[in-house]
Order: sequence, then structure tokens, then C-alpha cells
Amino acid sequence: MEVRDKVCVVTGGASGIGAAVARAWAREGARGVVVADLKTSRDRLAEVAGDVDGLAVTADVGEEADIQALIAAAEAKYGPIDVFFSNAGLSRKGQDSASDADWDVSWRVHVMSHVFAARVLVPKMLSRGSGYLLSTASAAGLLASLNSMPYGVTKSAAVALAEHLAIQYGDRGIRVSVLCPQSVQTGMTVPGPSAARVDGVLQPEEVARMVIEAMAEERFLILTHAQVQEYMLRKASSRERWLSGMRRLRDRIYGTKAG
Repeated sequence: MEVRDKVCVVTGGASGIGAAVARAWAREGARGVVVADLKTSRDRLAEVAGDVDGLAVTADVGEEADIQALIAAAEAKYGPIDVFFSNAGLSRKGQDSASDADWDVSWRVHVMSHVFAARVLVPKMLSRGSGYLLSTASAAGLLASLNSMPYGVTKSAAVALAEHLAIQYGDRGIRVSVLCPQSVQTGMTVPGPSAARVDGVLQPEEVARMVIEAMAEERFLILTHAQVQEYMLRKASSRERWLSGMRRLRDRIYGTKAG
């Protein structure tokens, strides 16, 4: 799909990948760009909306009513939505002992937010015979997250959800892509040891360029780091060997039995 003359919406749009993609869409000639983020990001959100001559909407994507209101606001301003980029994310550290609250918010933001958007948009896109559902998961969703079980598990579910959407609707005019980056310099990037940074840290603008290219090709899986493809092949070829390797990586980066 070419972005020119399309109506595009992105969540997590106040900074990082979301802001960079919104600006890239505007440069590509999108007819309308809508950026959404939390109320606490209102000022940065307004700045991005000003840069793209678009619409800023505050929304908590973990709340279905907020997703519904976001879609309604975008349609009221620009008409039917062509592209919805469900990009908002968060990080809660910990393993199985992580709190129920951290598990719940991770699930709602990383998985249910995509479901909430699909519930509204899929019937509309099917009726028009076209549309694009783009979501941000993570390389952790394809592999694993060594320092956050809630993050890795819910990002894996996000990848599975995108696959289901592509299977169900890919031959009915709805295109689906899932972005699975390794480390990108965003507000979620914090100092300290990190397995995600072993292959380098990209800037959001580089990732935005990759997203535009993938959309033009209507490619399902968007990888920001080429090494991830090799890691996926290793995981598929020998799960036991891969698990052993991940334990060694955990020990090297975080210390033995890090949790």
C-alpha cells in the first residue's frame, strides 16, 4: 500500500517509533495523520500533530472505549481509516513473580488494544475491500525477553494475533504487518545491560523508513535487525539448543540465574 492520499492513525504517537512513522507518513503525502497517546504526553503529542498538520487524540489504548473514541474522532476529521498502526507499548520488568497489575497492563496494551481496534475496523475495511492493520510487537515476541516475562509473553501473543488477522482477512482486502524491532532509541530504552542491544541500537527514523518500505511491499513481518531472521531459524531448527544458548546469553548479560 502506498501512503499517499490515505488516512493513517498511530497510537503511541507522541514519541519514538510512533512519532517517526507519523512524520514519515506526512512526507509520503498521507491525506490525514492522526496521532494518539496518553494524556500525560499531551504536549509532545500536540507537537507531533503540528509537525504533520494532523489530529492529536489522547487515549489509553488498554481501554476499549478509548480506542472506539479514537477511531470515531479520526473518521469525523478525515473519513474512513485506511491504515491503523497499533504501536503503543510499555515495559514491566520481572519474571513469573511480576505483579498481577503488571501482567494485566501488559496484556491490555500489547494484545487487547489490537483486538479493540480490529473489532471496530475489520468490518469497515471488509465492506470497502481494503485496509491496513499494522502493529508493533518486538523481536522478543519472536524469540524471548530475558528480563521481562510479561513483556516477552504478551509480545509473543501480539505476533500470534497479527498472524490470525492475516490468515482470516489477508485474501479479503485487509493487509496486515507486524513490526518486530530489536533495540530502538526510544523512551523505553534505559541504561544498563540489555540483550536487545547486542546487535546495535537504531534510531526511530530508521525504523520509520523500514515501515514505509514494508507497507509498499505489503510484507507481513518487519524486522529492523537482519540478525533476528537467523535467530528465528536457529530456534526453529533446534529448540533445545536454542534454549541452552538463551540461558548462556542471560548469564553473560544479566548474571547467572538473573531474574
